[in-house]
Amino acid sequence: MINFSEVMETNAMIEKENLDVRTITMGISLLDCIDSDLNRLKEKIYEKITRTAENLVSTGMEIEKEFGIPVVNKRISVTPIALIGGAACKTKEDFVEIAKTLDRAAKTVGVNFIGGYSALVCKGMTAADRLLMESIPQALAVTERVCSSINVGSTKTGINMDAVRLMGDVVKATAEYTKENDSLGCAKLVIFCNAPDDNPFMAGAFHGVTEADAIINVGVSGPGVVKKALEEARGKDFETLCETIKKTAFKITRVGQLVAKEASKRLGIPFGIVDLSLAPTPAVGDSVAEILQEIGLEYPGAPGTTAALALLNDQVKKGGVMASSYVGGLSGAFIPVSEDQGMIDAVQAGCLTLEKLEAMTCVCSVGLDMIAIPGDVSPATISGIIADEMAIGMINQKTTAVRVIPVIGKSVGEIVEFGGLLGYAPIMPVNSFSCEAFVNRGGRIPAPIHSFKN
Repeated sequence: MINFSEVMETNAMIEKENLDVRTITMGISLLDCIDSDLNRLKEKIYEKITRTAENLVSTGMEIEKEFGIPVVNKRISVTPIALIGGAACKTKEDFVEIAKTLDRAAKTVGVNFIGGYSALVCKGMTAADRLLMESIPQALAVTERVCSSINVGSTKTGINMDAVRLMGDVVKATAEYTKENDSLGCAKLVIFCNAPDDNPFMAGAFHGVTEADAIINVGVSGPGVVKKALEEARGKDFETLCETIKKTAFKITRVGQLVAKEASKRLGIPFGIVDLSLAPTPAVGDSVAEILQEIGLEYPGAPGTTAALALLNDQVKKGGVMASSYVGGLSGAFIPVSEDQGMIDAVQAGCLTLEKLEAMTCVCSVGLDMIAIPGDVSPATISGIIADEMAIGMINQKTTAVRVIPVIGKSVGEIVEFGGLLGYAPIMPVNSFSCEAFVNRGGRIPAPIHSFKN
């Protein structure tokens, strides 16, 4: 039974501590839309999305109003488009036409983002995969709501270094295509290792081929709630600290479970998972960095940061899995620089560097996320950054990702404004020594020895 004190506690989390359901994401399979005729394919895609997601936004708003729980975003993910467009698309421009169709469908149903302009190339690339990857710069430049992700590695298959090399070029070209808007296209592009099929968060969401025809996944977030709880444990031992985080993560996840089940029932679409990631925003008090400071660090990046983040991530997962039988997606702590005021402050104080962020990604939920770098960084250097992060994911059997933004025309120390939930970021320095001979070798880095479990 839910008692009055629990209701009041939840209200306080929402009103004072920035607790919200960050997104209700409807996954939609487009496998039944495949057609060799591009125009028919586009018609089928548009019809399937607009029919299936017709009531998604209104349902999210109704739940928000009735339960008093903010539902910040309503989104869609679709089957990786490289699979859907392979039969019809013979050029990069053909794939761009599909991106435009996705954008039009997203606008029609009113969602803020649609993910799945994606390819899964962790072992090799088909002709369609390569065409889609090469089309990304143009596709993200001519659309508003389309997000793209490419999975270039996994623990089971190793790292496709041909794809890593190509994505260095793609990220740089995307920055050039959108340079009039501070290279914002790169904020909608993620490169993954071990990408999950059921991630509700953008820009990395896509609808996995093992999923049902349609599914409801929910991402819930509450860094401010965790920070407030930890204020009560200030100066206490690690056991008390861990118990406090676990109990708080349980409460946060129960809110997500409630919204997910309600959305599933009202839409008549199966419930998939709750992603219990702590996803920050630029709002004051809604910061993962501030949690790390409450644990005892002057700034994120100080000695002890990786240990503190490991503790936080593990306790969030332990608390969350007790609150829902279906926890999935990424589920941990996000550390995006531009979206977390505390991370921005740490960079500007000179405490947090790209290299320390890379170390932190060994134990966090995703990877190098929303990091602005100088616009003159070479594609090979971007590929090297991607390769390092993919190696962390491959060896540690976890999801890692790279979302870096080489801002054309800006250099170290300057500030770039992205706006909204994307926030703003200082341009961070990047190691200038060359890795070109390494990334140009081609081929595949083999899977690690512990991948052989059959």
